[in-house]
Amino acid sequence: MRAVVRVCEGATPEEAFDTASAGAWLALDAGVRSLDDRPWLWTRPPGEPERPAPTLLDRLRGRTGPRAAPPASPPPPPPAVALCHPDGRVREAALDAVRTAPELRPLLVVRCADWVAPVREKARTALAELPGDALFPLAGLILRLARRDRGDFARALLEEALREGPAAEVLALTADPDRATYRIAYRIAVERGLLTPIELAATAAACGDVTLQDLCAEAAVAAVKPEEAVRPGASPGPDGAAVLDRLLTARSPRVRSAGVTALRRAGRHGDAEPFLADRSAVVRACARYVLRQGGVDPLPLYRELCADPAAHPGGAAGLGECGDRVTDAEALWTLVEHPVPAVRLHAISGLRALDVVVRERLTPSLDDPSPAVVRAATRALLPEAAGIPEHLLRERSAPERPRAVRVAADRLLRAAGRQRRPEPGYW
Repeated sequence: MRAVVRVCEGATPEEAFDTASAGAWLALDAGVRSLDDRPWLWTRPPGEPERPAPTLLDRLRGRTGPRAAPPASPPPPPPAVALCHPDGRVREAALDAVRTAPELRPLLVVRCADWVAPVREKARTALAELPGDALFPLAGLILRLARRDRGDFARALLEEALREGPAAEVLALTADPDRATYRIAYRIAVERGLLTPIELAATAAACGDVTLQDLCAEAAVAAVKPEEAVRPGASPGPDGAAVLDRLLTARSPRVRSAGVTALRRAGRHGDAEPFLADRSAVVRACARYVLRQGGVDPLPLYRELCADPAAHPGGAAGLGECGDRVTDAEALWTLVEHPVPAVRLHAISGLRALDVVVRERLTPSLDDPSPAVVRAATRALLPEAAGIPEHLLRERSAPERPRAVRVAADRLLRAAGRQRRPEPGYW
């Protein structure tokens, strides 16, 4: 609010607030109108009788004294204030100042979504006359306003400028801190082919934005040359192999799954085998699909992995996802007691996937020293919660029990309809 007052007093926007912030410009636009009915900040000279304080509207109209005596020729408000004025005629007239004041272009973008049609149309005409690269610094504000009912015009101009503008400036926007800005910049860069497959794969593997992960991973896979990906028995060239290898080493399961799936198109079916024991169920499913497409049955491989479960903990979960209820269930029950917590965790997940959970055999896992194993056992026991003796769960709700055990007992009690709120000492 102080920034709004300073601009109304004659300070430039650069002096009053961070002009690189889209939110600051929108706050100025709303703040000028919100101050309209508030007393204007002014100082009464010593000895002068007290007078009614003029409002901001009085100030904008040039009134500095009592409201009943406005000057004959009120001075105009500052251009930045006039562009946010409550009166649409003032806003419309102030748009002419933007032609000689490029620093006010953010307010021109704001007026393109104005609720008054004449103001809106005049602002849109002026914005359309600007060179395309002039819209790039305004991208964050344009995309913020695009969420409004009348904000699509400026967004369309921005997208057109990104599609036709210099590649260097489009790529520069991919590093913008604003999420909406770097997303649209990456999307246009992918459409224009401005990023190499290696760059796309590296971005997908390193970024934490899920939308960007999907966009770049799919584009990286699609960029592998068709003749490299389709020719029977052929292996991708150096670039194609590097792209897939970068995706396969990504931390995100979404990116790894895209890389594993792409192994089929690259003719590298055998390279999917290490991902049979991946910690992510999605990646494991993709690995099984690729191996089956290559004529390999993953079930015997899972049984081999479970022979050395400490080296491949995820193999227990994969065995449950494609194993036999009669043949493989007992092997998973054996792994529930394995000394490695990760093996116990995945063995319980495998039992759930195989649908062979036995309430009496799994209940002791609620006391497991690993919180992750306790949570996995709780999820597996939720459908059977009503059959667990209540006193066993009440004992695990005691304050001296570990927090993971107390939470598990509370979830199971609520699932059985025996408790509506956490017991004392739950936290």
